[in-house]
Amino acid sequence: MTASAAGRRVLLAYFSRAGENYHNGGRRMLEVGNTEVVAEMIREALGCDVFRIEAAQPYPREYDPTVARNVREQDAGARPAIAAALPSLAAYDTVILGSPIWNVRPPMIMTTFTEAFDFTGTTVFPLTTHAMSGLGRAVEDYTASCRGATLGEALAIRGEQAADSGPDVEAWLRRISLLPG
Repeated sequence: MTASAAGRRVLLAYFSRAGENYHNGGRRMLEVGNTEVVAEMIREALGCDVFRIEAAQPYPREYDPTVARNVREQDAGARPAIAAALPSLAAYDTVILGSPIWNVRPPMIMTTFTEAFDFTGTTVFPLTTHAMSGLGRAVEDYTASCRGATLGEALAIRGEQAADSGPDVEAWLRRISLLPG
């Protein structure tokens, strides 16, 4: 475990999906999901520990079947299984939760992750990539599911701008005191 430049012990936990994605009103194939692109920027800037949240039953690479599955999961209040064993949060005082926004919410697998922990004494910073919804309901969802957490400033990055969002990501990391000012 590595401490950030501000002495905080940071875990970046994120979910991202490559494949066919919405892009400026159309579709585009992504070899690396937008959230993963931003997560890599954060990892490089902070040198923090990273846990990639992957579904035990992977989401389709095609856009429409992914949207349909997400709607079913949201409607059912599903908690999709996570493929890997979850990390311990005991060593961290800061968790960055990164995900896309699907249908105005983080994918339900994020709730699977957050409900597994007691976040008491931990500051959670939401990070989203999106087509049109900004943060969507991420702050509300994490307020409800991150028991005991203090929620810090969130950041929303438009998916089409993920690759060029380095300056925005760095400015956010400075505002939330994870990088020196």
